[in-house]
Amino acid sequence: MSIREIIIKPLFTEKMSQLEDTQRKYAFQVDNSANKIEIKFAVEKKFDVEVEKVATMNRMGKAKQMTVRSGGKTIRTSGHRSDWKKAVVTLKEGSTIDLVRGEAG
Repeated sequence: MSIREIIIKPLFTEKMSQLEDTQRKYAFQVDNSANKIEIKFAVEKKFDVEVEKVATMNRMGKAKQMTVRSGGKTIRTSGHRSDWKKAVVTLKEGSTIDLVRGEAG
């Protein structure tokens, strides 16, 4: 797998921004089949930083229901969001990533 296939997108939340400042932790949505070694390698190559630790979590997709009105009729449908994998990467002392600009420091 290439680096682009492993790291899908960074996750921006209020909790993660606090962890970035205090504990040098960054969160990414990653490919479901990627393991910790592949994730570590991809982050190190993409952002040119040293990774200390990788924690992964498999997130289950939610069941969703939707109501659509079309042509005077009400149609109810149900579906399911996709399952996805989250990786929290801890960087070594002195390494940072600027996710907004995509730069490492």
